[in-house]
Amino acid sequence: MRLYQKLGTIGFLKNSYVYKFLFVAFIGIHIPLIGILFFVIYTKVNFSAASLLVFSLIITLLATGMTLFVLNKLMKPIELASNALNAYRMNKKIPVLPLNHSDEAGLLLSNIHDSIAESEKFIREKQDLIYLLSHDLKTFAGHPGSLAALILESDPTEEIKELAQLICQSSNEQFQYIDKFIKMLKEQDELLKVNSEFSTINLDEMIISIENQLSRLLSTKKISLVKNLDVIVVNLKIDPELLTRVIFNIMHNAIKFSFTASKIECSSYADNKKVYLQITDHGVGFDTDKNDTIFAKFTTMGRLGTSDEKSTGLGLYLCKQIIERNGGTLTANSEGENKGACFTIAFDIIN
Repeated sequence: MRLYQKLGTIGFLKNSYVYKFLFVAFIGIHIPLIGILFFVIYTKVNFSAASLLVFSLIITLLATGMTLFVLNKLMKPIELASNALNAYRMNKKIPVLPLNHSDEAGLLLSNIHDSIAESEKFIREKQDLIYLLSHDLKTFAGHPGSLAALILESDPTEEIKELAQLICQSSNEQFQYIDKFIKMLKEQDELLKVNSEFSTINLDEMIISIENQLSRLLSTKKISLVKNLDVIVVNLKIDPELLTRVIFNIMHNAIKFSFTASKIECSSYADNKKVYLQITDHGVGFDTDKNDTIFAKFTTMGRLGTSDEKSTGLGLYLCKQIIERNGGTLTANSEGENKGACFTIAFDIIN
């Protein structure tokens, strides 16, 4: 940035990034010519055409190298802008950019700074509005439940009592859904953080831990978990807790959409470039043309499980965001309805 800033102090270069490039290129082009003139004029000994040709080639190569080096330094504002956008996209890190330049590169830096600031402001305002609306929704959802509770206290007839109990149950379910929604919003930023450190992860221990957490659901639907881990210990640039949350969510979904007395397979393997973790169920599956749709936010594919378990359509969206922000991929495949589904997590191998 120092070269860029110094060139910005020259009057006719101040307001044009293009002129800065042309100025450096102009100087670089004429260095060989100036060198040859000095060589011819000030060389006191006789020189041959061959020696002049060799000198010309050498000085041209040197001048070209110097010009490319300086032009590369002059690209720093563009590199700074690119790094700022990546840092914000991956880590939600708000960059500190120089805003005192008036050429095209300076305007780019200024626009990036303003856009990120406006985006952050919009996100904060949207979250505040969602929390406010969610709070108000809880209040409105509570009114029918309160009225139904009063009805139940007044010793109603059996028919009215049954209706009042249904209202109470519906009101409680609305409360639970709103609470889960608010919790999801508050945790989303934390879940999507990118880990800058490498972690040694034992997949076998991680799967066992998740299996223990899901043991009640597995036993209720009489589902068996089959492990086939060719790769057990891996070094990945993702927080182990986040990876656990992703695998837990995928396995929870697999249980939800599996038929009673079926099985879920968890396998890991590697090739020359990547390590893979696959979770395969033999449940309801989905149409083959919906492999990408299943990860959409608030997807219309959100549906009841095989035992009428509820779904918000947000879990897989967040899982994919977490994996991709940490440099991996998450894909889903199914051969069709009632033919099961396979979810594959892949990361580059770190040696």
